[in-house]
Amino acid sequence: MAKQHPPRFVRLVDEARARIIETDVPTIADRLTRGDSFVLVDVREESEWAAGHLPGAIHLGKGVIERDIEQTVPDLDAEIVLYCGGGYRSALAADNLARMGYTNVASMEGGVRGWKAAGHAMEHDA
Repeated sequence: MAKQHPPRFVRLVDEARARIIETDVPTIADRLTRGDSFVLVDVREESEWAAGHLPGAIHLGKGVIERDIEQTVPDLDAEIVLYCGGGYRSALAADNLARMGYTNVASMEGGVRGWKAAGHAMEHDA
């Protein structure tokens, strides 16, 4: 069951969503299957990442992504797709990256919950 978020948080996310690009689980699954080149970033907490993540993703948690993105992805025009548990934190992070000058950032609506619900595999680090 999806977590019920507080109204002020939802309002903040809705405002961010009005400014960003969103993509969806089927699109990202197809792109990964085709081997398309883009940076897939998991912005969840470390414990969430450790429990499983999308194949090929890197981890830059919501608490550090703004600080660490320039070193990790220095190209402001690089295609970046962010995801979280359901698409809320990734929307906020996408908005911040756009404000930092990144021109090709999207948030994956539905996040890990949508990914799992669609029956897609998760990766686990050894």
